[in-house]
Amino acid sequence: MAKLTYSAIASLDGYIEDADGNFDWAEPDEEVHAFCNQLERAIGTYLFGRRMYEVMRVWEDLDTPDQSPLTREFAKGWLSSDKVVYSTTLDAVTTSRTRLERRFDPDAVRAMKAAATQDISISGPNLARAAFKAGLVDEIHHFFTPIIVGGGKRSLPDDVRMKFELVEERRFAGGTVYVRYRAVS
Repeated sequence: MAKLTYSAIASLDGYIEDADGNFDWAEPDEEVHAFCNQLERAIGTYLFGRRMYEVMRVWEDLDTPDQSPLTREFAKGWLSSDKVVYSTTLDAVTTSRTRLERRFDPDAVRAMKAAATQDISISGPNLARAAFKAGLVDEIHHFFTPIIVGGGKRSLPDDVRMKFELVEERRFAGGTVYVRYRAVS
């Protein structure tokens, strides 16, 4: 059975974007990017909400020959992974290996986890909230950047209670801290 992992890069005060919708402060440096690429190798399917999909679809057409090796590696992984986009407003998806679902169905995601040979990543706090509420999230991978933004979109839902145990932590030279938590039954 595959794990469902929620990954996020957040400010110290727990936001993935500031009050103006900016997240440029969250761009990983080379050390963090290399570590993220290593983590992404385990992912076979990405689950996205509309907004996160719109941010991430740049990887579909990114002209990578002039990009860094880290960027090329991430783009290669993006292109070779399946993607599911949950949206009631999106007319169609425009990227390869991608399907559109109109609603998040916890039973369908449970079945996906049971059948998958590689882990599944869920991105975007709005979609992740539904997965947390359904008890589907097996791990949280959080990268905390050394900045306080004072408000915006929270990385974790306010109305969910789940217990997790710390299973890994790592500090990076630029001040980012990675923590990995596993759900406790």
